[in-house]
Amino acid sequence: MRNTLRTLALAATALTALGTAADAKTLRLNHNNPPEHPLHVAMQLMADRVEELTNGDLKIRVYANSQLGTQRESMELVQNCSLDMAKSNTSELEAFDTDYAAFNLPFLFQSEEHFWNVINGEIGQDVLDASVDHGFRGISYLTEGARSFYANKPILSPDDLKGMKIRVQPSPSAIRMVELLGASPTPISWGELYSALQQGVVDGAENNPTALTTGRHGEVTKHYSLDEHTMVPSVVVISNCAWDDLSDEEKTALNEAAKESMAFQRDQWQGIVDATFAEAKADMGVSIHEVDKAPFMAAVSPMIEETAGSSERIGDLIDRIQKAAN
Repeated sequence: MRNTLRTLALAATALTALGTAADAKTLRLNHNNPPEHPLHVAMQLMADRVEELTNGDLKIRVYANSQLGTQRESMELVQNCSLDMAKSNTSELEAFDTDYAAFNLPFLFQSEEHFWNVINGEIGQDVLDASVDHGFRGISYLTEGARSFYANKPILSPDDLKGMKIRVQPSPSAIRMVELLGASPTPISWGELYSALQQGVVDGAENNPTALTTGRHGEVTKHYSLDEHTMVPSVVVISNCAWDDLSDEEKTALNEAAKESMAFQRDQWQGIVDATFAEAKADMGVSIHEVDKAPFMAAVSPMIEETAGSSERIGDLIDRIQKAAN
């Protein structure tokens, strides 16, 4: 009898453990960067913190290197609730919600501090919330600093871009910017860009400095020109279905973990850029060029007026961003 009771107690304990494990939710988060990329590190920190804050009741599994689809495919899967979460950026997200277009305008942000105050404040939150009617909501931004041009020659003025094929993301803003600078915009997915640069399908690209090292683009392009035309943040989003399935406590924990990862990644960013340039120069032979930004700014200046005129909502958002500089 004693052995029977012990067996029943052990069985009950095992069933309880299985029930607890079954009750835990696991969200899948897909992105297109390698595991060593700073953005992956930040998202993994978010996953670790949300599990800690919910005592294991909510988990996030982070999939690197586009394992569950490209950046655009991930967003489409999120919209139809086939994927819980994804990391995209405001350049691609403007195709899913036009509010994000405001963040993609060249030279709109006057400094890193201006940029951070916008994405970390009321304006940034309004944009994250705006896409709920399109099937998803943003939960955090991840800064990626400024984007610049890189190729196998220095790009020191818009004249240097004339006749060049420049890879851009599938973003109307990115395409328009490159057109105004005199080059031919060529949308290519991130995963295909290394071979496109290597084989001459495109003559150059534009991205933040980590593309040189984590993307290994410094192996096939040797000049990075610091025109710093845009500050395009990445955005972590969650589908409406996944969000609605969370308890209030889980939503609070997810928001807290997302904010912590956002602050952590921002604090690390400048050190990451310094280390990236050091590695690109020493190990890949990449030359870093300072650039007079004025000619670039003049060439793309029509974009702000064009975008502001596209709708009253976007115009108001751009005005708020500009006023936030003061």
